[in-house]
Amino acid sequence: MPVPATLPASAAIVIVGGGIIGTATAWHLAARGATDVVVIDAAAGPGSGDGSTGRATGGYRAQYASAINVQLSLLARATLRDFETLTGVDAGYRPVGYLFLAHDTATLDALAAAQRVQHACGLHEARLLSPDEAAAINPAVLLDGAVGAAWCPTDGTIRPLAMLRGFRKGAERAGVRFVWRTRVTDLVRGADGRITHVVAGDTRIACGAVVNAAGAWAAPLAARVGVALPVVPTRRHVAVTAPLDTLDDGFPMTIWTKDAFHLRVRDGRALLNWPTTPPAARPDALDVHAPWVDTTWAIAQARVPALRRAQLDPTAHWAGLYELTPDKTAILDRAPGCDNFLLVNGSSGHGVMHSPALGRLAAEWLVDGRASTLDVHPLRLSRFADGDTHPVSDVL
Repeated sequence: MPVPATLPASAAIVIVGGGIIGTATAWHLAARGATDVVVIDAAAGPGSGDGSTGRATGGYRAQYASAINVQLSLLARATLRDFETLTGVDAGYRPVGYLFLAHDTATLDALAAAQRVQHACGLHEARLLSPDEAAAINPAVLLDGAVGAAWCPTDGTIRPLAMLRGFRKGAERAGVRFVWRTRVTDLVRGADGRITHVVAGDTRIACGAVVNAAGAWAAPLAARVGVALPVVPTRRHVAVTAPLDTLDDGFPMTIWTKDAFHLRVRDGRALLNWPTTPPAARPDALDVHAPWVDTTWAIAQARVPALRRAQLDPTAHWAGLYELTPDKTAILDRAPGCDNFLLVNGSSGHGVMHSPALGRLAAEWLVDGRASTLDVHPLRLSRFADGDTHPVSDVL
């Protein structure tokens, strides 16, 4: 991959973080005519290191309980559908659907309330199912006494590293520079509070604007300019089976809402997720917790009979980091007191699927002075201090 021998002495825009959010922002900036852009990352290369993009399972959904998340998904979907035409790379968007199983009437009511929000945002294909209809959608799973389900056939799967490659290649063709193996160690501010220089390695880069796209490490970067960013790294595990001949990649993402266990199939293997990993010794630890794997495998075999004839592949399990905000919704805002520092953080596990939308909105803000495609007021940082956070759903 091309890496500049030295960092530039100046750049109009410096993006800190070469994961999917930073790279999507760079691509959208290039699409809007910005060329003096540099992306800096400490990792050895795209999708490597401890970053979240290369460790994402690759789900896409628009079934959310909050309007802003539905809107972000629909905006992202428009790009995903045309991704190969736009970038030359297939994003792997496959509408195999998301099936949320409800096991009590209160949960089914919550899914129905969420669907009213979804329909109001234009996601008209989302609908509720009876248990028999849910069984017909995914006959491979046991419903475990489900009383109904929520289903959206245009939800599905994507390929995170393919999306990262498409965004990066397109940005590079337009002149964006990517620098790897380089850590940003300081942000220098002028008398007016604006960032004047980014310190990376041994270089001070004069800049006009900086984007915080540092993922799970966004809060320490923001702290360098005195901003308390409520983004916390949280470990999530994925257990992986050996290749299967009983389930294929058309298997719909299926979620048991009673405990959030869910699974999908990618490249002929089942990816098993159960978000209950015990806290790690360090917040950014990526070790795999063996007892979690054992419990998750038992749950999977109990609920998906085809897996009883399968085996796990211990060499394939992994852990990755979510960057969680208190309301599990992203932050897109100028940093208070530092108006040339743009925060694009805290996607809370939705970063890959929402990256086409967040990158576009961030680029609009940087080039035009405002995000115009969507009203991003719900994503402002001050919502936490204002007590105007988004309700956290235990279901969606």
